[in-house]
Amino acid sequence: MTNTNATNLRKNLFEYLNSAIDFNDVINVNTKKGNAVIISEAEYNSLVETLYLTSIPGMKDRLDEGIDATVDDCVNFEW
Repeated sequence: MTNTNATNLRKNLFEYLNSAIDFNDVINVNTKKGNAVIISEAEYNSLVETLYLTSIPGMKDRLDEGIDATVDDCVNFEW
């Protein structure tokens, strides 16, 4: 995570945006009113997908089971 203030962000906006996009860096911008966060679109989409999947009842348990599964636990699927 990179921390900066609004003045520095304005001076180096494209560098910060490229860092967020190229390296999935999270940019924390400090202001007098509070903080804001800049993330890449890919990171944002990933967070939204994770929130969606974990909002489905029972899905977290199924995902955990899938992570722990071995190849022998899998069943062949044919179209």
